[in-house]
Amino acid sequence: MQQILEAIQAGASGDELAAVPLPESYRAVVVRKEDQSMFEGMESEDKDPRQALRVQDVALPELAPDEAVIAVMASSINFNTVWTSIFEPLPTFGFLTRLGRESYWGKRHDQDFHVVGSDASGVVLRVGSAVRKWKPGDKVVVHCNYVDDQDHTSHNDSMLGDNQRIWGFETNYGGLADLSVVKANQLMPKPAHLTWEEAAVNALCNSTSYRMLVSKNAAGMQQGDAVLIWGATGGLGGYAVQYVLNGGGTPVGVVSSPEKAELLRDLGCEAVIDRKAAGYRFWSDEHTQDESEWRRLGKDIRGLIGRDVDIVFEHPGRQTFGASVFVAARGGTIVTCAATSGYMIEYDNRHLWMKLKRIVSSHFANYAEAWEANDLIRRGQVQPIMSAVYPLEQTGEAAYQVHKNLHEGKIGVLCLAPEEGLGIDDPAFREQVGEDKITAFRRHGV
Repeated sequence: MQQILEAIQAGASGDELAAVPLPESYRAVVVRKEDQSMFEGMESEDKDPRQALRVQDVALPELAPDEAVIAVMASSINFNTVWTSIFEPLPTFGFLTRLGRESYWGKRHDQDFHVVGSDASGVVLRVGSAVRKWKPGDKVVVHCNYVDDQDHTSHNDSMLGDNQRIWGFETNYGGLADLSVVKANQLMPKPAHLTWEEAAVNALCNSTSYRMLVSKNAAGMQQGDAVLIWGATGGLGGYAVQYVLNGGGTPVGVVSSPEKAELLRDLGCEAVIDRKAAGYRFWSDEHTQDESEWRRLGKDIRGLIGRDVDIVFEHPGRQTFGASVFVAARGGTIVTCAATSGYMIEYDNRHLWMKLKRIVSSHFANYAEAWEANDLIRRGQVQPIMSAVYPLEQTGEAAYQVHKNLHEGKIGVLCLAPEEGLGIDDPAFREQVGEDKITAFRRHGV
């Protein structure tokens, strides 16, 4: 691995990188099958990712014809890494077993360890015999949509594929490691003006937000739309705010502290709700929602922008969903991609059907959407929302921070990169975009 790192840092050519021998094993963050019952009987909030996530050497798998081996310079933490680490809502080893039954190449994934991580930036080291558009030496980022392009169900919108999976969550050999094996159709060009860690945090959350708001496959946001964004400085919301502003819309950002409100205003979001200061109690008890609190939220929104919101960017789930359905305008859209506060959703259906609202589901993004979202990063029109960086050895602590909502934006993880700040190939464009914009989340330190 040291020889690979030195070659990358020296600017080795593709041919030179291809000549560097690959190691038989590499360092990776894993959960182990033998540990999958370690948290049985515990409440979710008491489960500690630091106890389950381990750094160990794993064998480099055989390369399939449509795959590439990449040197992972940096990765990031997503909620799916947290879910894997606490074995919720179920251990991910079942996903790997099912993948292992599908094909010769699928069998490689069915191991007694699971290498986690669904983001990466790095350098291509090898490509399989069927790979045409990528070569050793290419600097790339990796999106997490893992599909079988021989399945007809994947060829209209690959997110509808019968066996669509999320790399590093429903597959093995994810991005929190020094090497990774990925399908060639997961690769995208690295933004040249960003560091390795800044480039690594975007693909999953940025692509998800793009599909939810911009794509015709979900909300299809239009010029002038007002959008309520829960967790507007979080891993999804931080990108959503930028898409609404870029699209000529009006974001209404919901956050949980004055510091986060200040960050939102720095991003250009003028309509801000501090939910903790407002003290909303959408649930009067664990079984009963309080419609008067929904009405109070709606009144607060109208007080800020003078009207109801056309779209609600919904991902907390159970805690907020009833309110989200209520506050959307007549004919409005609630677009949902997750349920971090619980997935058993309740809402008053009268406010949906009688006011002709719609609920639209959205899950990650197809290759075209992920590519378009990455292009906006590359052009400096959307900024990374990285707030902190940890070394690979401290991935457990980074995941704990996400599990406990002690962070904002995204947390980057250094893998093969020895320190922060490396990987910038276009400093002139970085200066043009603006250091303050690129590092807003890190600078605010929320």
